Amino acid sequence: MARKTSLSGFPEWLPEERLVELHVLDVLRETFELHGFSSIETRAVETVEQLLRKGEIDKEVYVVSRLQEDEDAPEKDDARLALHFDLTVPFARYVVENGGHLTFPFRRYQMQKVWRGERPQEGRAREFTQADIDVVGDGALPFRYDVELALVMIDALAKLPIPPFVLRVNNRKLAEGFYRGIGLQDTAGVLRNIDKLEKIGPEKVAQALCDELGASPEQARAALQLASIRTEDTSFVEQVRALGVNTQLLEEGLQELAEVVGEASRRAPGTVVADLSIARGLDYYTGTVYETVLVGHEQLGSVCSGGRYESLASTGKKTYPGVGLSVGVTRLVSRILSQGMAEASRKVPTAVLVSLVDEESWSQAQDVAGQLRARGIACEVSASAAKFGKQIRYAERRGIPFVWFTVRAEDGTLTHEVKDIRSGEQVRADPATWTPPAEDLRPVVRSAGA
Repeated sequence: MARKTSLSGFPEWLPEERLVELHVLDVLRETFELHGFSSIETRAVETVEQLLRKGEIDKEVYVVSRLQEDEDAPEKDDARLALHFDLTVPFARYVVENGGHLTFPFRRYQMQKVWRGERPQEGRAREFTQADIDVVGDGALPFRYDVELALVMIDALAKLPIPPFVLRVNNRKLAEGFYRGIGLQDTAGVLRNIDKLEKIGPEKVAQALCDELGASPEQARAALQLASIRTEDTSFVEQVRALGVNTQLLEEGLQELAEVVGEASRRAPGTVVADLSIARGLDYYTGTVYETVLVGHEQLGSVCSGGRYESLASTGKKTYPGVGLSVGVTRLVSRILSQGMAEASRKVPTAVLVSLVDEESWSQAQDVAGQLRARGIACEVSASAAKFGKQIRYAERRGIPFVWFTVRAEDGTLTHEVKDIRSGEQVRADPATWTPPAEDLRPVVRSAGA
């Protein structure tokens, strides 16, 4: 992995590591576009007021200010700005401001840096890249999109050089309906505590429910019983009903979750599970919630999460409900690199180094490089006419697989040859037609053992 930098939590990749990250981004981009999602990009900053509208994340927000204030700035520019901590809140603002120019349901994907003031550790950086997909409706959004987004993300993650994964799904309506049914009215508080279950364990969660929310031991026990339910099919429905709680909101959540899990388990058995401990800490989720873990790497935390939100994007008169999922690209790439799950076939994009026979041949070598590049072959031209052995060693250090030689005969004719410096094979070549093997045309990312 990239060496540690002096600014903890702000990762920087070496060139070969960056190639792995680009591969992950390319796979996600191609998959999202295959499913009909359009790309957008939003600004890096939002007003503090906008960012803090939903969720308890005020301690994690990086506020932005000028080193020297401009006394002549208009009053409207005095609003405090902060770097966005996710891409969903900026996207909601984007939809509200551009609603008249969008076609609904609007399907978007977005790949950008985000900033969050967390304690740095593997999988948690202060500056990191996310890749989001969302579908937003005008006034209403069919629940079927909750199912579709799970299937899109399964398709995308399955193409990455990562271990098997499990997309864990729950429904806020189910949880909130259950809590109200047992007499716990502060459902947001219960969800926040249940969300800490994997970090602090059931005993401490139960204690917090009693101490902070005034739950009785029986109520805390029932909440934990619900959170313990986990199935790979729709059998969770009967397990929940067996707990003896019955509310309309609970029933609605059960039906919605059953639709997601039923369809996904039919298409990708074992990949999606109903996990009723999943809560998601952000307050803007209102229905389906998702979290994804890598099998054998659960301590890394969720690598892909999201959910349904009904009122995050709203003008007051009009609401744009949506559902979305976000991939923690930096978290994934960090684990891929640290565990050697995949590596780039070479350090640089260059496939060919065009050598120089003498200093006067540099312009001629550029002509050769131009012909190669016109056909999509990445190449470099030697900077000096050092001995051929030295030019070849330069290519080896750079990880360039081929070296091109051009020799002018006594009669003035040019002879071109290209050498695969890995095998030592050297053959005649025409710069107008020669192409390297497909696997050498561009660096490829190979999974471990491939």
